[in-house]
Amino acid sequence: MADADVLVVLPTLGDRLETLRETLESVSIQRQDVSITLVIVSPPTANAAREMATSMGAVVVDDPKVGISAAINAGLAARTSEKYYAWVGDDDLFRPGGLNTLQSLLESRQDAVLAFGGCDYIDGDGRTLAVSNAGWLAPFLLPWGPDLIPHPGTMVRLDALEAIGGFDTGLRFAMDLDAFLKLKQHGRFVWTRTSVSAFRWHAESLTVANRLRSSQEAEAVKRRHLPAVLRPVSALWHRPIRWASAVAAGRINARAKALNTRP
Repeated sequence: MADADVLVVLPTLGDRLETLRETLESVSIQRQDVSITLVIVSPPTANAAREMATSMGAVVVDDPKVGISAAINAGLAARTSEKYYAWVGDDDLFRPGGLNTLQSLLESRQDAVLAFGGCDYIDGDGRTLAVSNAGWLAPFLLPWGPDLIPHPGTMVRLDALEAIGGFDTGLRFAMDLDAFLKLKQHGRFVWTRTSVSAFRWHAESLTVANRLRSSQEAEAVKRRHLPAVLRPVSALWHRPIRWASAVAAGRINARAKALNTRP
């Protein structure tokens, strides 16, 4: 069998079997134009999820049970010959052709370390609530503004990701933001506004259910990446950004409720 190009890491506790199946099917569709190694990271007791993943061609590794960052790193440790990394949650989706689009972007620029695309925010029934496609604005805002680079719609050169040590296991919510800020020191970010993924918006989503704690951790991460002279005054822009993010989240929640109440 030919060597794969893309290592897709999918952490799961195994308690979302219905959405996990949809996610696995969306990964399988990518195989039409991208060579993939799919790694599922799950607890040894998640028998149904592990059997489902194995039946769909996944490599299964044990969750170290010390947080999401460590789980992703465990998936990364399964790397063999792959050049690129992509992540998807067990309730998220890749859009058809999404990984091919991202891989093509990276291969078009040898100095590029990260490619990202648009991301659809969807409800439990798959209906689109909003679309994130900030394009060039996302890398510009990353050090001090909101993180508009969607982790499920991102592909990273694995050599660069290994060079920064993978994901910080001390972080629970903003580990992707921290990695992105480190990766900016290693090369260029490239993008497309085309939606390459979908993030399922519901109460159980880690960052949705813990929005305040997520914002606080993200602010701490951005603060430590700032020049020392700016750190004491970073609250001047972090608090307005937190408010704006909360307003945006409220609008998506309102949209979700409106769709759910329609006859």
